[in-house]
Amino acid sequence: MKHLVYLLVIVIIYSCSSVKMADSWRSSHYNYYKPQKVMIIGITENLTARKKFEEQLKIELQNRGVEAVESYDVFEPTFTSLKQTEEDIQKEMKRIKNDGFDSVLISAVKGIDEKTNYSGDTYFRDYYWRPWGRYYYLYQDVYFIEGYYNQYNVYNIEATLYDLKIDDDKSLVWVASYNIVDPESINTTVQDYVSAIVKSLESEGFIASK
Repeated sequence: MKHLVYLLVIVIIYSCSSVKMADSWRSSHYNYYKPQKVMIIGITENLTARKKFEEQLKIELQNRGVEAVESYDVFEPTFTSLKQTEEDIQKEMKRIKNDGFDSVLISAVKGIDEKTNYSGDTYFRDYYWRPWGRYYYLYQDVYFIEGYYNQYNVYNIEATLYDLKIDDDKSLVWVASYNIVDPESINTTVQDYVSAIVKSLESEGFIASK
């Protein structure tokens, strides 16, 4: 069960019968948004799960004409093995922008069952309306709190797309949440979750259909 919890943390959690989109939202500022170079971030301490998710989503985006890179190949190992300050993350944001990235897609576990918050007792109501670095800062504890999700069975997974060209509260392009119940196989959940994200991005017009 423990390795499945870590898998869920990265948002890779989908069995065919359990994948349901719960909600989605897109900014009216991005009616014609077409990301060109996307960094994919899966938040989990399980490096195998993280690599599977990021690699498969990268392949799917590249097959649709979008340049995509795994965060595993961008971040230094210490970036996820050590807790970062907001200042540290801001520096990393600048480096990523200088490398030509125009978008970041982040996956994270938001809560489970009775909408328990990812971050425990604190509910961050305004994190959507901040640059992606703030989002990462608030959710990075998943790297450091072992067994945090052991009591959960139904996972609420969230995917968010940010515009790196904008460095203010309007940088959020799109967000969608998915409910996943009792995931089983790592390979199956990765494949199904990635398929769900790609389908959502296609339906919003952010990427072309294959």
